[in-house]
Amino acid sequence: MTGCSPHNALMILKPLFAGDDLPALGPEPRVGRTLLAELNRQLDSVFKKNALSDDAQSLVRSTALLWHDYLDESHTLSQDIESADGSFLHGIMHRREPDYANAKYWFRRVGTHPSFSEIARRVGDLLGSTNHGDLKRQLIPDGRWDAFAMVDAVESAACNRCAADYDPLLRQIQRIEFEVLLERFSAVTTH
Repeated sequence: MTGCSPHNALMILKPLFAGDDLPALGPEPRVGRTLLAELNRQLDSVFKKNALSDDAQSLVRSTALLWHDYLDESHTLSQDIESADGSFLHGIMHRREPDYANAKYWFRRVGTHPSFSEIARRVGDLLGSTNHGDLKRQLIPDGRWDAFAMVDAVESAACNRCAADYDPLLRQIQRIEFEVLLERFSAVTTH
């Protein structure tokens, strides 16, 4: 691999996660999603140009698969990543599946993730510009990201017509999770 700064790795990866058509909160694949073979080809090309560690490559690939609605393929990777990062991805996958109890199991395994503070900050900024203070208090009690509350909010939106109004907002919050994790994973380079 040729050397590449984490910033450059992130800039090369971001187009794989671009677009206004955000992943669903559930398992539904989007129309026009990138074909699996093409997505893997793009990822392989990025990895050849960057000094991402093998662990970071697995995390980025699992994240991309999840973003592009390949839940089973992401699950296969994330269940073999025995770290808080792998558990975080595993939790998001089960939240989307939907298997809310299993998602919470994996978020318990995450513990307090290093990305939680940045997710809380960005979600706070997003929700601070809306009339959804109740959701902000639910997801960021005491200024801390609550992954379990996010699972509950997604479940509520799926099961309750009134809460379904939150779907677009929860998708934006899910995007923030992906962005923060991608930034973290793209910074893990080989030495």
